[in-house]
Amino acid sequence: MKGKRIVFREKNRVELEEFTVDTVLGENEVLIKTLFSIVSAGTELACLAGLAEWAPFPFYPGYGAVGEVIATGRGVRDLKEGDRILTYSPHSSHSKARVLTLLIPDGLEPKIAVFARMANVSMTAVRVAQPELGDRVCVIGAGLVGVLAAQLFQLSGCWTVLVDKIGERLARARECGIKETFLFESDDLNAFIRNWTDGWGCEIVVEASGNPQAGYRAGALAAKNGQVVLLGSMFHRPLMENVTELLETIHLWGSGCITYKGAHEWRYPVAKDRQGFVKHSIERNGEIILRLLREGRLVVLPLLTHLVPPERSQEAYAGLREDPAQYQAVVFDWSGD
Repeated sequence: MKGKRIVFREKNRVELEEFTVDTVLGENEVLIKTLFSIVSAGTELACLAGLAEWAPFPFYPGYGAVGEVIATGRGVRDLKEGDRILTYSPHSSHSKARVLTLLIPDGLEPKIAVFARMANVSMTAVRVAQPELGDRVCVIGAGLVGVLAAQLFQLSGCWTVLVDKIGERLARARECGIKETFLFESDDLNAFIRNWTDGWGCEIVVEASGNPQAGYRAGALAAKNGQVVLLGSMFHRPLMENVTELLETIHLWGSGCITYKGAHEWRYPVAKDRQGFVKHSIERNGEIILRLLREGRLVVLPLLTHLVPPERSQEAYAGLREDPAQYQAVVFDWSGD
């Protein structure tokens, strides 16, 4: 059986290539026919630019997909042919699901369900921060991960503001129900946050842009004993700053005693602990996200700026890199293959 997949052949060169689908399955593997796959812009653009050491060329990108099960390994008991599942699969017409498989709830469109993959990344910030009802949260960066994180903090009972330099992205975020946004154009963000929090600062600041400068300066937006959550990956972007100033922000009471936390998705176990000793896992997060999507409490459709066939992958990645105002979420449509 022949399939198609996206490949980063070399720096900034994207191709769609044909390959032979491996249909020999391990005991617990499933084979899917992909319907939709979603682009993680920050990670995939870094790989395409050659900034990720773990992604040498040729590299086969992809973060997550929704597909239909067409074959199962002998040990698979909870899935059958015809089921639609969310997987951590690459941009490919056919894939073996190895890491995680989540059944799509009835009534949830596959092109909406695929957003659960990126929302799982955003959920990590909520798990790490442990927000409480009434906390004031500033999310820096209105990319896909940032908008989804802001929604999840709102759903957790927090007053949340989303910050970005691109007005079009903030407008789509408001369509998703984000109540407070701030267009960052100068150094007046600090003044806005102080006014918005009645002079206290935010209990939680989430850096979702992947900009090390934003992460370095985020502590200034936090309240005393507040926390900065690093959600965006920075991919070796150099930053020349006086580290003593940052250390004082963390250590000294007069400078805030701010706690910095990492929120990389893979800090949690993949599978649920069926015995209940460990509460959080990537699997449980995904199940919750899919339910929120099905119930319409997590809104993503305004973010879907480009639903494109994989044949237009070069154009799609160029748009994400060069025109972020218009390209916010790119989903590849494999359903016609």
